[in-house]
Amino acid sequence: MKAKTKRPAAGEIRQSQIISTFGPGSMVDLPNHSVLIGGLNHWKGDRRRIYEDRLAGRVSELLGVKQIAMYAPPVDEQDPKSARSGITSFVFPIWFLAQMEETWETPDKRRYRTRPLLPWGSLVKGKYLTLERKKVPVVPVRFVQACVNGHISDIDWYRFVHTDSPNRNCRGQLWLDEGGSGNDFVDIFVRCETCKARRPLSDATVPNGKVLGSCEGHRPWLGPAAKETCVSQVTGKPEYNRLLVRSASNAYFAQTLSVISLPDSDEAIRKVVDLVYEDFLKGSEGIDDIKFYRRKNEKVMLALEGFSDDAVWAEVKRRQSGSFDKPKSIKQVEIETLLSQPDEVGEDVPEGDFYARTRKLESLHPLLSSKIDRIVLVHRLREVIAQIGFTRFEAVMPDVDGELSLPVQPAALDIEPTWVPAIENRGEGIFISFKKEAIENWLKRDAVQNRGRSLYKGFDEWRSQRGIDPDKVKFLGLPYVMLHSLSHLLITAVSLECGYAASAIRERIYTGEAGYGILLYTGTSGSEGTLGGLVQVGKRIEYHLMNALEMGKLCSNDPVCAQHQPNNQQENRFLHGAACHGCLLIAEPSCERRNEFLDRALVTDTVEGLGAEFFEVGGL
Repeated sequence: MKAKTKRPAAGEIRQSQIISTFGPGSMVDLPNHSVLIGGLNHWKGDRRRIYEDRLAGRVSELLGVKQIAMYAPPVDEQDPKSARSGITSFVFPIWFLAQMEETWETPDKRRYRTRPLLPWGSLVKGKYLTLERKKVPVVPVRFVQACVNGHISDIDWYRFVHTDSPNRNCRGQLWLDEGGSGNDFVDIFVRCETCKARRPLSDATVPNGKVLGSCEGHRPWLGPAAKETCVSQVTGKPEYNRLLVRSASNAYFAQTLSVISLPDSDEAIRKVVDLVYEDFLKGSEGIDDIKFYRRKNEKVMLALEGFSDDAVWAEVKRRQSGSFDKPKSIKQVEIETLLSQPDEVGEDVPEGDFYARTRKLESLHPLLSSKIDRIVLVHRLREVIAQIGFTRFEAVMPDVDGELSLPVQPAALDIEPTWVPAIENRGEGIFISFKKEAIENWLKRDAVQNRGRSLYKGFDEWRSQRGIDPDKVKFLGLPYVMLHSLSHLLITAVSLECGYAASAIRERIYTGEAGYGILLYTGTSGSEGTLGGLVQVGKRIEYHLMNALEMGKLCSNDPVCAQHQPNNQQENRFLHGAACHGCLLIAEPSCERRNEFLDRALVTDTVEGLGAEFFEVGGL
């Protein structure tokens, strides 16, 4: 899919990347410059609609609209005779550095590498024209300003360097001086050649500082006229800009919501109406219209064969009214479905959305059989992921029920959203359900409660440092941390034998009144995720569980890892217990919580010997 800019450029992004990494408002480096991906109002071309009522209902509720549609991102049309399609992008930032390097020396003989800092308007055909009339290529400056509400704009470099200067209106040539490796802000200075004003970039990094001024609400991804008032959602006062490095990992966090498509009593009628709704039935005003299309159009007649006019009209009316059933949380519906049938869930049909079979547990080790009450092999599943917004600086994650509580208001994808981008992935998986009584008995142990207090202190410190309202973001609970940690150990163990890379296996953790469980699954937009490797592993999952528990006992960073205190301010790992890159941290696309809320001491015994483990494997 090509990104179109204000000047000739070429760039392609996969559809799945649009949802997760390079959605509206994100910055992308192309070969010659950097661009900002345009909002939904700048997406052109035909789009394929994706249907998933549970997800659409929740998204419409979060966005505060009556109904919302979901479409796959448009694909660039290669046929030159067809109307242009794709996603428009905008050149951003519009300040550049000339690709020429000189040396500048301070009065105290310190030497700096320096390059001209240039606004877009000073360039000649996209290049810097030197005093010798030589054209020099330019690259985008890597520093911009943004706020926690998602707004973003270029830094006013003239204002920044001249704030404390008597020549505030000076517009002389600016230079960026870099000392050392160029990665430390204290070694980077902005200098005015004319009035000699000079200021370190580190001034803009002071916590809660106001150096870059108040945010003016710029939303360039939606267009030049999309500016809005920006105020702090905590204090109600003007929000201030912060320094942001374009390529930094905190520059863009897509807010996504996903569901697993599950069979229900109305699935069949919804599928057949999907086939003809957009082209024929969307504008129907009554049951007579349904009868008319049946008689006059062969495609409609064949699609609706076997279904009554009343049933079809009821489904059409439901879609037109935008009504969706939302009585239960996303994950509650999923785990109830996985636990609902004794043998099979769904239908084993080609291109089916969901089919799972329960396997027998006779071969389980006594250690596992006392904890596990169900293992389900999911032969087919369909996951739909929709993006509803994005944040900068801090990610917002779903709660334990798979819902977005939105303690931070997401930046908008469109001025007046009527649809959101979505993708559908098909794959396979393994579901493991744990006995409620086993988890409840584990939670009553003194050692577990002591460990819980330690983890909560870290969580409280994390919440306090970010100024998060305690009523808006709650601790996820020890069962979640335990199952989440076990899931990471299991993903690592399973990936060694199932044929999938660890980064290709994803997780969903279920903790609540409906039950406790882990779903490991693959998901791709093609057929690569349905090759059967994960289901085969599920047939002997007990072997991999035992390996995972053994792996969790010792980390290559022990005893440092096992002795980590979550509320240690020096380490700044408030959401980790005994967890690090040597044991529990995995590829972030695989984890539903960005590698947070992990502690292997709750899963198995560690060298610290806390006695808080759910699986007592000491004798194995």
